[in-house]
Amino acid sequence: MMLTILHLTLLPLIIYQTTFFVSAVDPTVGFTCVPLDSSHYVIQKPYDVSQNERYSFTNGVHKFWIYPTDKPFQSGSDTKPRTEIRVTGYDYTSGIRQFEGYGYVPSGTSGVCIQQVFGASSAATTAQLRVYSGSLTFYRSTVLSSNIYDRWFKVNVIHDANANNVKVYIDGELKFNGGDNGDNTHYFKFGVYVQNDPSSYMESRWKDIRICRK
Repeated sequence: MMLTILHLTLLPLIIYQTTFFVSAVDPTVGFTCVPLDSSHYVIQKPYDVSQNERYSFTNGVHKFWIYPTDKPFQSGSDTKPRTEIRVTGYDYTSGIRQFEGYGYVPSGTSGVCIQQVFGASSAATTAQLRVYSGSLTFYRSTVLSSNIYDRWFKVNVIHDANANNVKVYIDGELKFNGGDNGDNTHYFKFGVYVQNDPSSYMESRWKDIRICRK
């Protein structure tokens, strides 16, 4: 009797765990990841403050923060405030490229882009991952995860420039599969970039960044 009760108790847990591990995939399979170090990082921050006032790198974690009243990244620019890393050295106009990293957004951060694929013909960007009130969204139209505050989550963004397609995986699950915004020179960025309805303080953290290609 006790064995039967134990079996019935553990069975749902086993089924749940099996389903979880089967549903999560590694989107980098079949890709080759390129060398990546600080020489490939260009930090963009408000032009009138020092770098350490908006960015830190400690124990492998990039921390970015910004305020909606901050200046743009260069004098004369009409863009909104940002503290971002622009990945350089791997710009592309064709082929398939992938960004992988682990992101973290503290409670309260809202109205901000935390990762993007820059470059397009009908817009400035091909893809943007934004945060609104605890939800991670593709631009503002598609909810990728409804609860991302105060936890590390895995991000994989795959851009097929030849097929004009973008796929977004969150924690190994495909959350978006759709068209891009047209051909151009593309590159990846991550950090914080103010969007509409911003909170009074915006922050994101990133670690284990990889850039891969086919």
